[in-house]
Amino acid sequence: MDQRGGSKLPPVSEQMLVWSMALASELRDWPQVTQKSFFGFTALYRGKTIFGLLPRTRSISKDSALAFRLHTQQGSTPSRVTEDSRIAPFDKHRTRWFTFELSRDTDLRDALAWLALAYEAARSGKRPRPGR
Repeated sequence: MDQRGGSKLPPVSEQMLVWSMALASELRDWPQVTQKSFFGFTALYRGKTIFGLLPRTRSISKDSALAFRLHTQQGSTPSRVTEDSRIAPFDKHRTRWFTFELSRDTDLRDALAWLALAYEAARSGKRPRPGR
């Protein structure tokens, strides 16, 4: 526990830092994307809407993970989220924020696909279309 009563997040692994930097580099070229430092993470925004977090100095979990937000209708979660074993809910309602665990370089392609889905969902704040 830290002095404010919250639990301390573990430091980011060297491998996750490399993966985060690669993803951040790719996302810099996306329209309307800005990146801001956010309590040991790089927060990803589309316009004013946050859609992802990449570890910079802190880790989201004990493993190598990033977080993404899907702006879904109340209580709905796209079925693709529950079908991918690398994804876990990250918010208390288990419907908006999710973590994606990376374990090898080839996971970067899927991480980018999930961030793209979150990016698209951030455009309108609506639920992403099934099958995308």
